[in-house]
Formats: sequence, C-alpha cells, structure tokens
Amino acid sequence: MCADTTDTPEKLDYKSTLNLPKTDFPMRAGLPKREPEWLARWEQIGIYDRLREKSGRESFTLHDGPPYANGHLHIGHALNKTIKDMIVRSHQMMGFDARYIPGWDCHGLPIEWKIEEQYRKKGRDKDDVAINDFRAECRKFAAGWVDIQREEFKRLGITGNWADPYLTMDFHAERVIAEEFMKFLMNGTLYQGSKPVMWSPIEQTALAEAEVEYHDKESFTVWVKFKVVINEGAVAGIDFAPEPKIPGVLGIEDLQNAYVVIWTTTPWTMPSNKAVVYGENISYGLYEVTGCPEESWVSVGDRYLLADNRAADVMAHARLEEGMYRRVRDVSSEELASITLSHPLAGAEDSDGEWDEIRDFRAADFVTDDEGTGFVHCAPSHGMEEYELYRDLGMLQDVITYNVNDDGRFRDDLPFFGGKAILKPNGKEGNANAAVIDKLAEVGGLLARGKIKHSYPHSWRSKAPVIYRNTPQWFAAIDKPVGDGLDMHGTTIRERALTEIDNVNWTPKSGRNRLHSMMEARPDWVLSRQRAWGVPLTCFTKKGVLPTADDFLLRNADVNQRIVEAFEAEGADAWYAEGAKERFLTGIVDPNAYNQVTDILDVWFDSGSTHAFTLRDRADGSEDGIADVYMEGTDQHRGWFHSSLLQSVGTTGRAPYRNVVTHGFTLDEKGMKMSKSLGNTIVPEKIVQQYGADILRLWVAQTDYTLDQRIGAEILKGVSDSYRRLRNTMRYMLGSLNDFSEADRVDPSDMPELERWVLHRLAELDKTVREGYARFDFQGVFQAVFTFATVDLSAFYFDVRKDVLYCDGDTTERRAARTVLDLLFHRLTTWLAPIMVFTMEEVWLERFPGTDSSVHLTDFAETPSEWLNEDLGRRWIYIRQVRKAVTEEIEHWRQDKKIGSSLEVKPTVHFYLDEDRRCYEMYIEGYISEKEFSDVCVTSDASFSIENPPGLDASVKVAVIKGVFLEKATGEKCARCWKVLPDVGDHTHPGVCARCDSAIA
Repeated sequence: MCADTTDTPEKLDYKSTLNLPKTDFPMRAGLPKREPEWLARWEQIGIYDRLREKSGRESFTLHDGPPYANGHLHIGHALNKTIKDMIVRSHQMMGFDARYIPGWDCHGLPIEWKIEEQYRKKGRDKDDVAINDFRAECRKFAAGWVDIQREEFKRLGITGNWADPYLTMDFHAERVIAEEFMKFLMNGTLYQGSKPVMWSPIEQTALAEAEVEYHDKESFTVWVKFKVVINEGAVAGIDFAPEPKIPGVLGIEDLQNAYVVIWTTTPWTMPSNKAVVYGENISYGLYEVTGCPEESWVSVGDRYLLADNRAADVMAHARLEEGMYRRVRDVSSEELASITLSHPLAGAEDSDGEWDEIRDFRAADFVTDDEGTGFVHCAPSHGMEEYELYRDLGMLQDVITYNVNDDGRFRDDLPFFGGKAILKPNGKEGNANAAVIDKLAEVGGLLARGKIKHSYPHSWRSKAPVIYRNTPQWFAAIDKPVGDGLDMHGTTIRERALTEIDNVNWTPKSGRNRLHSMMEARPDWVLSRQRAWGVPLTCFTKKGVLPTADDFLLRNADVNQRIVEAFEAEGADAWYAEGAKERFLTGIVDPNAYNQVTDILDVWFDSGSTHAFTLRDRADGSEDGIADVYMEGTDQHRGWFHSSLLQSVGTTGRAPYRNVVTHGFTLDEKGMKMSKSLGNTIVPEKIVQQYGADILRLWVAQTDYTLDQRIGAEILKGVSDSYRRLRNTMRYMLGSLNDFSEADRVDPSDMPELERWVLHRLAELDKTVREGYARFDFQGVFQAVFTFATVDLSAFYFDVRKDVLYCDGDTTERRAARTVLDLLFHRLTTWLAPIMVFTMEEVWLERFPGTDSSVHLTDFAETPSEWLNEDLGRRWIYIRQVRKAVTEEIEHWRQDKKIGSSLEVKPTVHFYLDEDRRCYEMYIEGYISEKEFSDVCVTSDASFSIENPPGLDASVKVAVIKGVFLEKATGEKCARCWKVLPDVGDHTHPGVCARCDSAIA
C-alpha cells in the first residue's frame, strides 16, 4: 500500500511525486438528471441506424410482442422491455446485426372499451355513431397512447427502430392481417359454427382464453329434481337380478315416482336444460326419505337417485340427518339406460309448453362422483362438454337453445324469465338466478339451495364474470387437413403445431410442456368477435345456403385481391364504407347473392399475424421471416405464443420463432400481487425519477426473470448498493488509466504472474459472459461480472497493485498493471453495457470523448485463447487461500491495536512441505517469491518456512498451512510509500526507500 496524502512533518512531503488517480468521473451518479442527456445524444448521433450500417453481420431479430396502446406503462412493461433490450444489445455486441422493431396492438376490445367509457360519461350511445366515425376515434386514441408509451419506453434506455415501429392499425398491417385470414378461407379450415364460447355480457363479445382471468366468485348453487319417466317396454326388456335386494321391490316400477337429482352453480342455465347424464362406472342407489325436519322441500316417501359417494352430502344439504333416509337398493347402469326424465318446469302453468318435452338421459364419460350428485345437468348451449357430446351424437339440432341474448338477458318471450339479466351493466349479479331459483321452488323442483365460493372466469378488461353462451361464430378447424399443399410437419394445424413446438428452443424448458399440453387439448380457434374496432373477417356468405354447404363461403382470388388492394390504400375502414359489398363483388359475382360478414377478427389473430408484416415484409425484418426470439410473460403461452404458432403453421406450415423466452410476474416485496386497491403498485416512472433507469435495469439483471420477481424500496436499496460498488470499480480504473497510451502497453508474456492471472480470469469470464448472453441468462452474466469486479478486482487485485500504480516509476510492473487495467476497462464496460446502458456510456465517454464515440457502437473485445492458463489459475487459488490466512492474522493484530497498518508487519508462512504438493510448488519451485508474496499480502516483508511456527503443536494443522507467525517489520517507515524497510534513509532523497528514491529521480 502506498502513502496517502497526509504530510509527514519530520520528512519531506512527497505527495506531488506519487502517481495518484486522476479523473473527473463523479462518485455520485445523478442518474435521474443525466440519463436524458445521453438519450438525446444517442438520438442525435443515430446509434440504432449506425449499428445497422455494420456490414457482413449475421442478422438476429427479436420480434416484439405488441403491448396495447391504452395506458401508461406498469412495472411488468418495464421488466419485459428491459429483458428484450438486454437480448438485443448483447447480441449486437457479440457481432450480430441485432434488430428490434417495437410494435403496438391497436385494435380490439381494450381500445374500444375506452372509447365506450368516454361515450357513457357523455351520455352518448355507440350505436348512434357511424361505424367508421367510431373507428376513427379508436384510431386516434391508440395513436395518442403509442406516442406516450414510446417516450416512456425510450426513457428506460430501450434501443430500437422507434422512428418506424409496427402498428396493427397501419394500412399495410391491416391489409396483411386480412390477407392472412383469407388463407384460412381459401385453404378450407375456415367455417361458421354455433357452439358455446366464453362470452362477456358486459362487453357483448366472445372472448379468447387469453382474455380471461380467474377470480373467486360467490355463486348460487342448487340441487334440482328431475322426475323419472320410464320408457315403454322397459320393464319387460331388461334382465334384472334374479332376486330383488329389498323384499317387495318388483323391478324398475319402483323408479317411476323417483327423482334424479342434479347440482349446478349456474341456476340461470336451467331454462336451457335439454338432458341429464350419468357415469356408467359410478355406483348409484335409490334413496328414500323416512323422516324430515319441519322446514324442508322433501316429504316422507320421496325417492331420489344419487351416486352412493355423494348421497350423504346431498342429504345433508337437504337438511336430512342420518336416520331420516335409507338406501333402498342398487340402481344399475342398465336400469338408468331405460329411463328418461321430465324437466322440473314441465307442465308449469303459463309455461306455454316450453319445457314439456322429455329430457334425454344417457351415459357420458365426463361425469364423476367427486362432487355434486353423480348426475350432470346438460345445457349444451352453455357448456362445452355437453355440446361436444351431442355434436358427436349428431343431435345438436335437438338440444341447442338461444335463450340468452348478447347482453346476457333472457329472450323477451321466454316464459317466466323474459328480460331477466344474468349480470347487471356494472358486472354485478343480475336477477336471472334468483328468478329461476324462486320458480323452481314454486313448482317443487328444488331439493336444496345454497352458495359456494369458487374460482370463476372473468373478463380481464371489464373484470366482470363471463358466461358460456352458444352463438354463431367463425372458427379455424385445427384437426381438418389444411388444403395448402404444405404437408411438412403434419397436414392439420394441430399436427403442425405439436411438431413445431419441439423444433423451438424454450427458456425455461417448462415452456415447451406448457404450450404442448395446451395445443394437445385446445378446441377449434374462435376467430370472430362482435365488435367494431378491428380488422373485419373479409368474407362473404351465399344467401339461402346452409353453413355446411360447399358453396356457403365465397372463395374467389379476384375478390380477395380487390379487398387487399383497398385495404393497402385506405385501411380496413374500406370494408365498412357505404357500397363496400358492391365495390368488391360487382363484375366478379352477383352482389345480391351474398351477405357481407361484419364481425371483426379476434385481436389475437392480429397479433398472431404480426410476423407476416413485420418479419416477412419489412426490409429490416428477418431474411427468412422467422424471428430468432419471441420474449414475453409466461401468460403468453395461452396468448401471443399460442396464437402466433396457430396462425403461422396454418399459413406457412412452420413456427414463426426459433427461441421462446418467458418471464414471470412482478410482485411486491412481500410476494403479493400488485394492485391499486392494496396500494402496493410500483410505477416505473417513479423509480426512474428517484433512482434512474439504470437502477431499474440492474434490478432486472439481478433477478431470475424466469420466476416471479419481487420489487420494493428495500430491494431497490440493495440494487443501489451493488450499483455504487460497480461505479467505484469503474472510477478507480478511470483514475489509474489517466494518460495511458499505447507506448505504455506491455505484452502478456512480459507481465508478472499476477497480471497473467488477471488475464486468465478474463478469459474464463469472457466465455461465461458470451455463453450467458447467448442463452439469455442475464442474472448469471451479472453475478459473474459483479463478483469478479468486487472480489477479484476491488478486494484483491486493486488492493495489491495500488502500491505499484501509485509509487512505482516507469517500471515494467507499473506498465503491466496499467495494461491490464486497460484490458479490463474494455471488457467490463462492454460486458455491462447491455445492462447499465447509461452508466457504461458515461464511463466510456469519460475516457474516449468525442462526437461520435459511444460504448454502444463497440463489440465485446476479442479475448485471446492463450490468456487461459488452467495451471496458473489453480496456483493462484491456493496463493489467495494462503493470503487469506495471513490477512486474518494481521486483522487480529489490528483489532488488538498492536499495529495500525499491515505494512508494519512481516508474516512468516509455515508450510507442510511433505504433505501438500501445492506447498512444495509454492515454496521450493519458487512460483511466487517472498518479495512477491509480501506485495500480495500488502506487507513490507514476508518469509516462508517449513519449520513449526513458534508455540504451535506440530501435530495440529491450521487450514492449508501449519500456521502464520507475525512479527514487526524491520527498518524505518518510508515517507513516500509507507513500507517499513531496512534501507530507508540510505538514499539521495531523505526518508525514502530505494524504490521511491528511483521513482522520484
């Protein structure tokens, strides 16, 4: 260690002769104030465009999953875009042409809902506004938020083609989305069907799975009685057991007055009931009431068919205690197959015969006895399993109802319940459930009622519950052979998707399994939405023809070409302009023979198509139309990753991505989900204002983004501490490299072993950094670099070499140390630049100022392979272990106030010569001399010994050596370097050692 700047009265002041660090780089960052200056500078010199000018590079494209343009950024946006930015920047600095085109999702419900909210506040009705006027307001709203979010993203230091992003509402984008839809039209996978879909009565549109979130909801629950009706000939036609189990029971006649009991949490679906199903392998029994409480919906003698596993629970809900009912006998599946049922509202006064038809009763494989009664009420218009059952039976025409309107109200002419609402306009419980329950009670159709709290689907936009509702929708068939001639990887969309999933690299690997299982089980893709703001389903249907007919859909390439040309010039508004049908059809087919479809495409089809007009069509897209990386939150396995894969395999036969990277959700410090109601939200803007964007970016780098992350004030304080330590490391290097030039450079072969060890560590780290960035492991990269900078450099190498740097003259040792610092500088600044984009730019410009200078125009420095020296690396691991033993002993002396500085000490290290080869190498073969070891320990002198240290039992081992013996160093204290040496005072300049005397001269 060298002397500090304190004057020594009895000696001359040699302060001016020291090589003290010189730098204007401030210790305090002042990031919130200074970061905008660098942003302005990058824009001025056109960093992103200049990087594109680097020729001969392999392209690397990260395709941006589009956020909605409808509000300020939240912490999830910041996490997402920062990870993307680190991917792009790191690959650029590894030698790629790394392109990033930011994009926005501008269509669909999120935007439309905002405009409708504005209308409601002004008392306006959307239906009174011309559709293209309404669409114009949606377009203007989205454009405004694109501008706001763009600036917010740029403030986070995100690089990209901000001047020319992609927008799904651009005319060319709308043209391509329509064009991609027409490929499904032309390849035979598009069809119109009527099936239950998740429907939002509040927003009056179908929802995709990705637009639904699950929250706890309290629901009405009812146990409903369906009276048994025995089919004619059933008694004679069934071979029963030879002997009845209960005396007096003659056979199936005892079921005549019994009831099958069902259980449901959606009483409002009872008016749409068409059947009840049971499980063939479930044990059922006939149960009879033998006693009942005063207030009850049951009577003595009532008989009920129940699954044996559920009977006790059902009876308890009916207020029947043990002893108030008995099990009469088994009921076989053959007996169940011989009966049908009547609806509890059958024959009700003023019902107009609505429910008088006999209800179907049959086995189904989805029935269990885990809950309910062992029987399932079927309203195929409101349940997918029931729908699929009767679809496969060819009986849909017998069981589909249209009792519920778009707004979630029963059709006006439905007896008893006309106009009743499942939900109120505010999303709260309507009056439909209560009306149905009351009517069932009135006609004696209830066994019990109650409430249950359970997880229930809600619209992610309105936060209101959704329902399953049968509506005519447009679908892409995923199990029908795609008629495009592309038989690679399978002939159906599902086959292609499942094959392509295994051709993609997933980070983390669990993403593959998640999407694969979803794709295996998913139904046909619902493409249509009943809204106004979006790209329309550009197709026509033939009048008077059933949807199942071959000529129901108009498939005409000339018509399609007219449409896409109009969209390219005018956007999708052309579809809704007056006379659009005649414009597109006249001269090709008779416009009067066709209807124009007015539904819009699901916005997931929009975003799923972005690869076509961004990667394929743009000059700065991907050469083969495939992205190197898609990176979004884990929820996008059912969202963008999913829809992009479906869309791409349906039109190109392959996936649109090579790598898929996912991140988790951001929670508060306690691990709670952030919400305004809890008051625990963290807004990126506030973090940037208080700490600076680099602190936010550093937080991202320090987390395992593949899992859920936590953020809060205490966590950010810890991040700030890491930042300060790194900043001080860079400041030290800047100061020590002041006036360094090529003339000072030393070849590694001429360097001391300590410097060659640093180069060895750099070679190891270079591999770690490049491999980590290549697999998107930013936490691994940062931890490796941070540990190296703080432990290997600041706490060791800088501490050891401070004496040489400050006190040596123009020696080989000093020039070697500065050469190493220069090599460190170029690697640390570039390795950390993708993470700390502002700070590393500041560090770089401090050393290399200039109008066009920027660390972000620089690649990672190539690290020579010959720097790697495994033997040297292992040797210095041991040397540092021995050093640690010495410094621990010195620290004991310091604490005991025997010394003030380690320079006052001479340690003697006592080795086990015969038992440890490393000791032999260090002591005998001279891999490090006693003088070099004293420098490593920051002492004035040091010695080695194979004797036992004074006072130590030879049979006791201490760590890797026998022990460390300390004594005071011999000599006087040098007034310049503060080492205690015997020769101090024997030279030209008073009070200094030989080394310092030479340096002064």
